[in-house]
Amino acid sequence: MALSDVALCARALVMIGAAPVSSFEEDTAEAEIARMLYPVIRDGVLAGYPWRFAAKGCWLAQVTAGETSGGPGDGANLFALPGDFIRLLSLETDGGRVTRFELRDRAVLCEAGSAHLTYVGRLAEASFPAWFDLALIARLAAEFCLPLTESSSRAEYLFKRSEDQFRSARLADAQQSTPHAIEDFSLIAARG
Repeated sequence: MALSDVALCARALVMIGAAPVSSFEEDTAEAEIARMLYPVIRDGVLAGYPWRFAAKGCWLAQVTAGETSGGPGDGANLFALPGDFIRLLSLETDGGRVTRFELRDRAVLCEAGSAHLTYVGRLAEASFPAWFDLALIARLAAEFCLPLTESSSRAEYLFKRSEDQFRSARLADAQQSTPHAIEDFSLIAARG
């Protein structure tokens, strides 16, 4: 779909019967609510699932070395998280997966000397797939409904609908790679 943040909000506003916006800077209740709620809702929906389309990876820059108080153990190092970080998916080092770590104020603390982060990152709205756009629009409509229409029953209905859209989007995202197959399972091998 390649929609902008304003276009996503405008479609959500239309779903609840409100006037669409053409800019977040308009002097209307719709624009003010969209401007205030959109970034938090977008990040919340991105954080709600390990989306394949939003997965990123990078080696982290070390902020401090050794003797960090209150960490996973002695000799822990603090690594800065990227600015677009939303949700941690995995943390690895040259020797394999890091099993003990702690997120702290835009950084991660672990006992590794280097750290590779796989994470869900914030993307430009134009790169969202169509099925994610639909889930995000449904969630925006549900969140915008109560402050704009004061109808709790309509808001409740829209939240249920947004959960259905979220499940559909998760399914579509999960189908974007080859399914995991059980290759060596002793019970199947015993059958002969």
